[in-house]
Amino acid sequence: MALLVSMVLEGAGETDPLSIKDYESLGGFAALRAAFALEPQAIIREITGAKLLGRGGAAYPAGKKWEQLLNIEGSPKYIVCNADEGEPGTFKDRRIMEAVPLRLLEGMIIAGLTFNSPRGFIYVRGEYRRLQRRLAEAIQILRDAGYLGERILGSPFSFEITTISGAGAYVCGENSALLNSAEGLAGRPRIKPPHLAEVGLFLKPTLVNNVESFANIPLVLTMGGEKFLQAGHPQSGGSKLVCLSGHVRAPGVYEVPLGGATLRDIIFSPQLGDGIRDGRELGFFHLGGQSGPLGGPADLDVPYAYYPLRERGLAVGSGAVVALDASVSPVEYLQKVAEFFSRESCGKCVPCREGNKILAKYLQKLQIPGAWTPEDERRLSDLMVAMRRASFCGLGQSATTALASAQKLFPGRFAGASAPAASEA
Repeated sequence: MALLVSMVLEGAGETDPLSIKDYESLGGFAALRAAFALEPQAIIREITGAKLLGRGGAAYPAGKKWEQLLNIEGSPKYIVCNADEGEPGTFKDRRIMEAVPLRLLEGMIIAGLTFNSPRGFIYVRGEYRRLQRRLAEAIQILRDAGYLGERILGSPFSFEITTISGAGAYVCGENSALLNSAEGLAGRPRIKPPHLAEVGLFLKPTLVNNVESFANIPLVLTMGGEKFLQAGHPQSGGSKLVCLSGHVRAPGVYEVPLGGATLRDIIFSPQLGDGIRDGRELGFFHLGGQSGPLGGPADLDVPYAYYPLRERGLAVGSGAVVALDASVSPVEYLQKVAEFFSRESCGKCVPCREGNKILAKYLQKLQIPGAWTPEDERRLSDLMVAMRRASFCGLGQSATTALASAQKLFPGRFAGASAPAASEA
């Protein structure tokens, strides 16, 4: 299996991103035309058979999510694309919106058709101003060509897509906070249940998927679920866009087949990261964003796919891979991570709002020779458990993930601080 593939990013950099003719020459809109001849259940069966896992970070099975929404009564049903992409080290959705925006929009239109939805919304990170304009232009081009708007391709189905600008809050990457922000409310997470499939945007049944997830939908229908699955890992079909950054020689966005490349390939292969700069040694890497785990040289030969990584205590997450050389202090690095979470907490709940501030202070104290005490170790352990158990949403619940993994990876660097028991982690 090749290390690099061109599935989601087919045509990127080689065709005009806003040309319908160029997109159609690559098979664009063939999936949409095929979808008009299929029942909603048949579309979802293909997605389920493809074992397409959500590409936003949680890796929830897309087919299951779509099936749940299909079985929920009530209308209208809304389609929402999470294009907030505020996770540090993550920039693959930006690449999709820059290079293949029509593939994203086709995926959303197919979703709209599946659920007979009248409206779709793309919530775009506030800092992506240029991409907001590009998406608006792409939407108008599709509307003029009959792929959006009234009676799409002469059918009874009508569907519109609108872009919404985010306000720069990291927490709005969480789907319920995103919907609150889209409605003009404070970007804070909602209590669940009820789930968004039942009570989502404007309190209506709603499908929320990530940019990369939607961009895979046309591929699933064009290839067929079985072939899509074969292009990836037996437990998770297709490819994954990897955002490689840090101290590698060749940072960038790379599309790899799930299970077809290892972390060693991603970081060291001349086709991808090409190794660590200046001939230095790899110290550790951070996977899936700030809320993901850390790994080290002993983890390099794990296949890059959801389940193999999970079995190793690692994660695909958002697709970020940040490689750091051996000169970087893991304690200092994690202090910066804790400070980031402290700044980005919405403040709704005490465990996250105050816990991340205290966590950053403990990590700062760990860097002072002789300052760390057994009592600090006990309190840090208790704090980590409390944050995971009592935080309102995933931001606080996962804010200690990187630290917990680092405690196992570098026990000597944390003054003997031990990770919480596996049952608590």
